[in-house]
Amino acid sequence: MLFRNLASLRHLFLSKKERVFLNAIQSITGQLVYNVGLYKLAVNHSSAAAVNFHGIKESNERLEYLGDAVLGMVVADYLFTQFPFKDEGFLTEIRSKIVNRESLNLLSRKIGLNQLIKYHKNQYAVMPKSIFGDSLEALVGAVYRDKGFSKCRKFIIEKIILAHYDLDELIHTTTNHKSKLIEWAQKENKQISFKALDLNDSIKKKQFTTQVVIDEQVYEIGYGLSKKKAAQDAARRTLEVLEEQIDE
Repeated sequence: MLFRNLASLRHLFLSKKERVFLNAIQSITGQLVYNVGLYKLAVNHSSAAAVNFHGIKESNERLEYLGDAVLGMVVADYLFTQFPFKDEGFLTEIRSKIVNRESLNLLSRKIGLNQLIKYHKNQYAVMPKSIFGDSLEALVGAVYRDKGFSKCRKFIIEKIILAHYDLDELIHTTTNHKSKLIEWAQKENKQISFKALDLNDSIKKKQFTTQVVIDEQVYEIGYGLSKKKAAQDAARRTLEVLEEQIDE
């Protein structure tokens, strides 16, 4: 109660523009904001960031790094609890559908976070899509730093997972990662192959492994109980790596 009263008192001294921003953030997160500065930083893209007296750009990149880790962990834990009898491959697939860059970019726009992002318009003809998802991860990082893990977990589960994802629909929506990767390679005029590696035998199951090779450069290895599943897993992992390289 004391922190809430102090936060309310500080908010009285905010400008009209700052109060509009504050109300927007509180609407998105569903929680009272204590440290407004964290949320301002969360929507401040590096292209619009000033350099502080330590020589560091005051952008959302550090909060994005933190939010990425917290978001991934909370989603993984939530799915682990919701599906106690599913294997790691299933859990990984559903988590990827929730936290992949394309999904986060779309969600950022749906909740209106894209309207709050600050970036240097002169550097881009069109705002890069990755800015949206990056800022959403930064927002998660800001909530974590401002409110602690419990409140951040509540925000992720209630305002992200339950509010915007239908788990049953995600389960029954098949993503053909291999086709998507091949389509990308053709567009980029790159040679791609899926190399089957040695079969790993175990007492309980036989697991196939496949590695993606692009222009003679080896990429990620995938695993599955069939060659098809192993290739899909390898393609999914490779797409995630390529997506990170593009964002950089």
